Amino acid sequence: MSEAEKKPRNFIEQEIDKDLSQGKYKEVVTRFPPEPNGYLHIGHAKSILLNYGIAREYNGTFHMRFDDTNPTKEKDEFVSSILEDIRWLGADFGDKVYFASDYFEKMYEICEKLIKEGKAYASDLSADEIREYRGTLTEPGKEDPNSSRTPEESLQIFHDMRDGKYKDGEMVIRARIDMSSPNINMRDPVIYRVAHKSHQRTGDKWCIYPMYDFAHPIEDGIEGITHSLCTLEFEAHRPLYDWVVKNAGFNPPPRQIEFAKMYLTNVVTGKRYIKKLVEDGIVDGWDDPRLVSIAGLRRRGFTPESIQRFVEITGISKSNSSIDYAELEYCIREDLKKRDRRIMAVLHPIRLIIDNYPEGRTEELQIPYNVENEEMGNRSVPFSRELYIEDADFEAEPPKKYRRLYPGNEVRLMNAYFVTCTSFEKDADGNTVVHAEYDPESRGGESPDGRKVKGTIHWVNAATAVDAEVRQFENLVDESRGVYNEDGTVNVNPDSRTVLYNCKIEPAVIGSKAYDSFQFVRDGYYCVDSKDSTPDHPVFNRVVSLKSSYKPALS
Repeated sequence: MSEAEKKPRNFIEQEIDKDLSQGKYKEVVTRFPPEPNGYLHIGHAKSILLNYGIAREYNGTFHMRFDDTNPTKEKDEFVSSILEDIRWLGADFGDKVYFASDYFEKMYEICEKLIKEGKAYASDLSADEIREYRGTLTEPGKEDPNSSRTPEESLQIFHDMRDGKYKDGEMVIRARIDMSSPNINMRDPVIYRVAHKSHQRTGDKWCIYPMYDFAHPIEDGIEGITHSLCTLEFEAHRPLYDWVVKNAGFNPPPRQIEFAKMYLTNVVTGKRYIKKLVEDGIVDGWDDPRLVSIAGLRRRGFTPESIQRFVEITGISKSNSSIDYAELEYCIREDLKKRDRRIMAVLHPIRLIIDNYPEGRTEELQIPYNVENEEMGNRSVPFSRELYIEDADFEAEPPKKYRRLYPGNEVRLMNAYFVTCTSFEKDADGNTVVHAEYDPESRGGESPDGRKVKGTIHWVNAATAVDAEVRQFENLVDESRGVYNEDGTVNVNPDSRTVLYNCKIEPAVIGSKAYDSFQFVRDGYYCVDSKDSTPDHPVFNRVVSLKSSYKPALS
């Protein structure tokens, strides 16, 4: 038995297995159908990878489709970003890129068919009146006075709607289903509305547009989608989905199956909230590294593999639940641990002068890039008389149990020599210079006489240091106050981004490109910023800190 056969089948796979065994479908065809009204976020990654993974598992076909039926909110910018995000995640849709707008004519014909069959009618009720007539969750709706219109009259009105003879909101087409249905979505839903808006793909060809609940099942039917996998909020819409595909005449009809959304704790995922953060200048665009948009995660330095792993361990469920953001961080740490080159970076530099080291001499130390991945080999690191060390690695008056540099104490310079602090000085601006002497016999960080030191610090050679800007991120949300205020705004953490200038990094980063990532030893994982970094001014984003006490629930 193969590993795939041993693995327990989730409820979606079980349903697909049953459909195939009964001969309902000849192959499996899935799709990911976002509306291009914003950038994708981590929650979308679950749907993308699920739909793509199911198609691949069954040797089927995966479609990339844009539900572009609402021209008031959609932009070409969002189409481009979505395609880039999905390709980056590893979902291969080849040339299977579709748009709902490609099917507008077919949708119009299906609506004509429903009207002729008496299954849809034209209504001049206002939006407020339609809501009032629809009833409530506990009270049935009332018949629309327009429902008595003949098919001929409704059909003429529908044609007039297309010809631009009605203003926005003056007339709609409603499906004739059941105003007393316990499912409010089945109470004669609106399936077409007037909207004199230019569409990003069809221009001004149309002034009427189908509603999502009408358009989406038709798109699935036209493309031969077999399993329409969507999140739980569409469960109550499934009867309407089935009604549309049945009355449109699709055979075999696509089947809708719902699964639980992915909710992350203390993060902002709603498009309207992210849009406001962008418009108010609180974040640096939809790809701000503090956001959990796919573009933001990519810019911050997350890898496709880490997100794939995250989606895998969170699993597929029928019940909504929240997942700790720390689990996503765990996945990227595990991915970068063996992948990244480990180098030294001093983010809060002070100068260290080794007084007994020969002036003018520079030696090259051969240091492994990653001790957990020997295939990465070694790098050559310059070492000379003047170095940079972290400000926190020196104390003039150390607290108890302090093991780093202070007057009279000996420490190990990582992979280099033992040094003993002899003195220090501060200028009028408070800049510190530490003086030390080294043991020439301790090259490589080991003493020939076997003496031990309790502290090891990292360093960067002053003459060859690369000056860089480093950005460190904390949660965008002020967790102590919750994610959202009552007015719908986000409780923003004012300390969510810290920018450090004049950081000193060893020359191994020279020539690095956008998205290249490194482990800065003793600190964390950092990625070259794709937007602001240049060869003359490198910028690094902290992907994630080096360690966490978090342990995943699943592995």
